[in-house]
Amino acid sequence: MATEKKPRIILVDDLRSFADGRKAQVARTSAAGIEALESRRGQRLDELWLDHDLGGDDTIWPVVEVLERAAFEEQPFDIGVVFVHSANPAGAARVMQALRRWGYHVRSVAGSARVGYRAGAG
Repeated sequence: MATEKKPRIILVDDLRSFADGRKAQVARTSAAGIEALESRRGQRLDELWLDHDLGGDDTIWPVVEVLERAAFEEQPFDIGVVFVHSANPAGAARVMQALRRWGYHVRSVAGSARVGYRAGAG
């Protein structure tokens, strides 16, 4: 019996998904993003996709703080690349600066066609 592996990609975004339908663990809130990360503690994560504004008063900052704390405690998450795809330029720049400071490999992909709005999201 084959066991289905969890995708090694996490997308934290309140509205968007991958346009190509690739398998990913999707978190729609910062709390769900933290839960997704913690479920991967000690495992390799190929990609982490972060949006800054997550609806209402929610932002990506609680997730960023978990990543920073792990690095500060010398147990950073094993992430190949953190992609920041936020449409909020100032927020995205702050996220990138914070994560780079702690040694995470971060790339800006604002406006990327790889993520798009879900059908029916309004």
